[in-house]
Amino acid sequence: MNLISELKAIQDRHGYLPESELRTFSQRATVPLYQIQAVASFYPHFRTQPPPKLDIKVCRDLSCHMAGAQRLQQTVQQQAASAESCIVTGVSCLGRCDQAPALAINDTIYAGVDESLFQRLFVAFQQGTTPDNTLIQRGSTVFTIDPYAQTADRFSALRQMLATGNVTAVIQTLKDSGLRGMGGAGFPTGLKWEIVRNATGNEKYLVVNADESEPGTFKDRFLMEKFPHLLLEGILLGAAVVGASKAFIFIRHEYPDQEHKIEQALADARAQGAVGNRIFGSEFSCDIELFVSAGGYICGEETALLEALEGKRAEPRNKPPFPGTHGLWGKPTLINNVETLSMIPGILQRGADWFKAQGRSNNGLKYLGLSGHVERPGVYEVPLGLSVEEFIRDYGGGVSTGKKLKAFSPGGASSGFLPASMTNVALDFQALTQVGSMLGSGAVVALAEGVCMLDVALNVVTFFRNESCGKCVPCRVGSDKIVQILTRATQGQATTSEIDLIGELAETMQLTSICGLGQAAPLPITSALKYFGDEIMTHLTQKRCPEGVCFRGTGG
Repeated sequence: MNLISELKAIQDRHGYLPESELRTFSQRATVPLYQIQAVASFYPHFRTQPPPKLDIKVCRDLSCHMAGAQRLQQTVQQQAASAESCIVTGVSCLGRCDQAPALAINDTIYAGVDESLFQRLFVAFQQGTTPDNTLIQRGSTVFTIDPYAQTADRFSALRQMLATGNVTAVIQTLKDSGLRGMGGAGFPTGLKWEIVRNATGNEKYLVVNADESEPGTFKDRFLMEKFPHLLLEGILLGAAVVGASKAFIFIRHEYPDQEHKIEQALADARAQGAVGNRIFGSEFSCDIELFVSAGGYICGEETALLEALEGKRAEPRNKPPFPGTHGLWGKPTLINNVETLSMIPGILQRGADWFKAQGRSNNGLKYLGLSGHVERPGVYEVPLGLSVEEFIRDYGGGVSTGKKLKAFSPGGASSGFLPASMTNVALDFQALTQVGSMLGSGAVVALAEGVCMLDVALNVVTFFRNESCGKCVPCRVGSDKIVQILTRATQGQATTSEIDLIGELAETMQLTSICGLGQAAPLPITSALKYFGDEIMTHLTQKRCPEGVCFRGTGG
């Protein structure tokens, strides 16, 4: 029994979690009521009160924020004021950054919403209908990642490995390819597989982290839509190598279309004998289960994800020990993200040298999401090592709005901001580390002139504050304190000494937070202070926003 799955079933039946149902479940499952309530109160997707007739949530994070989410929310609130049983709130990133702004109405997500579209949606929902919300997948149209020209050829890499039984060669090929974890950490994939394979234990697991929830990040959404068969083959290859007979795909609940794509791909794979008992007639058996998250960015942290899979609050574990030796239910567990696993069939079919040759510096292939102020936002297959300037110009069609680039985030919200003068930096693990940033979650966000760097830094730090699990004091208190200081700065109330305090808070959070969320939370403002310090100090010393974004209504 998984507590989260049981709570989902109750909410599916009632629309929320009635107290009486929780008490009945507590008695039936012999689980203390307080434990059930502790889990239910942690995840934002669970409701403890009946939902309103219309529950509208407007995405408030970086790409949507720059696309006018605040104005959209004001419009929505004005319209909702005259409606019966309608609640309007902000919500953390919905994963539609390439078609911002986005909102959810009764948990159905719509992208590219302007006032006109919202009016049509509002009327339709009041009339009891749910309009189509098909998302246009924008980005690359020619792909190198898929080695299979014909559907019948799929799972060839798995068939070959099971036929030869040479798992050592698989690990060596991955090591030779230089493939690194594409979820943000960049840990060498071959080494990770080897660690789990060599870990002591007869029972092992494989877990796919498909919970990308960081503002600006949506590449895995694209890959699950386009190549679910590659993801499944990567899972099965990994499970066979490390000795796992059970795999879980942990996917965010805002990705229902991708959930259905994977379910269909799983059904097809089972029909082919690629999933289940004695796969392709071999001694290898592995089942794959899809687990839908109950919400929360913190679930993307690998140990918090494991806690959620175990039916607990998604609070990160102290490390060591690491999941490779002590993971799901204390067993050795291989955790990779969607992009990493989807790359592996092609590498095994074509060889390590082929993969390395796809990059500018013999360093491989990458999928990047591009959003913000660009003409062609979307997901693109690119060679690692191309410059930010080339990526925005050649793939994204250049900066939109008729303005010049002011800044960019090279690897998602947690990578901070770099100035336009640094667009010659390569989109590569090492190059970005050398300039104090990171490739991170594979998300480039372009910021055009006219953006206030204090305003966007506040927006991103607020996201981290809101998504902190609260387990450790440095993250819980530090992120909130930074948000308070920056909010005061945008209102002309902060002092220079308060801004100086941010450096101390950032150092403490980076050294003592349990997980990467707390360690990365200060980076948006520390990077903005580093490269746009004069602009931010103008807010403090002159009580003026150089871009005219802050102090609205106060003469600034």
